[in-house]
Amino acid sequence: MANLVTVVQLAWRDRIAVDPKVLAGKPIIKGTRLAVEFVLEMLANGWAYDTILENYPQLKRDDILAALRYASEVLKEERVFPLA
Repeated sequence: MANLVTVVQLAWRDRIAVDPKVLAGKPIIKGTRLAVEFVLEMLANGWAYDTILENYPQLKRDDILAALRYASEVLKEERVFPLA
């Protein structure tokens, strides 16, 4: 199981980049100016993978999966502290 987790983590790292010179440092799909946030928003709005790929031909299915993996990993690291 640990090997699978490592492969998944590496997979999104191969496709997601953070560069302070591009989109103010927001995570983007490498080789594009499309933010991970934008890809996730399309999915949240009910866009199918095929619809995204038709409208953004520079993307690949693995880019969409990488965006989801990235978001999942970021949320796993998030810590919430009660205010009261």
